[in-house]
Amino acid sequence: MAIIANIWNRIIEWFEDRQSRTKLVRSFNSSAKEAFVQGVVPVMMEASIVKGDPRYRHMFSKVFDGSGFRIKAYAGCQLSKKDIMTIGATILANDVLVRRLVVLGWDTLQVHCDVGNYGCQWQLHDYIQIEQNGTGFTTDDDGQY
Repeated sequence: MAIIANIWNRIIEWFEDRQSRTKLVRSFNSSAKEAFVQGVVPVMMEASIVKGDPRYRHMFSKVFDGSGFRIKAYAGCQLSKKDIMTIGATILANDVLVRRLVVLGWDTLQVHCDVGNYGCQWQLHDYIQIEQNGTGFTTDDDGQY
């Protein structure tokens, strides 16, 4: 019976994670649409779940559910690399969002526009601001917690 309970718990956890990921994408898209309508941002943006870069995998990566978080900017023309980098930098500057993306299984941030083939991508793990000793705890001078 313990094996069945363990399998059942893993299935429930998988659905909860999937639901949280979908909820985050919907929330981002809703906020992005409202920001465009209000004139806060000059282009309409939409997030989606895509295949991530396998070189960027980490312990939370959702390989089979899509580990890439793609933002498509609807500008009607090819955006410059500087514009795409600015969108990426804005996302990466939001520590809470980046940590949430990592915990929910994304490992790659991709930014593309609706015209052309050019885009940029970032390894999310590089932007989650972890303490130097890697534990998040501070240590005494002798290395004790």
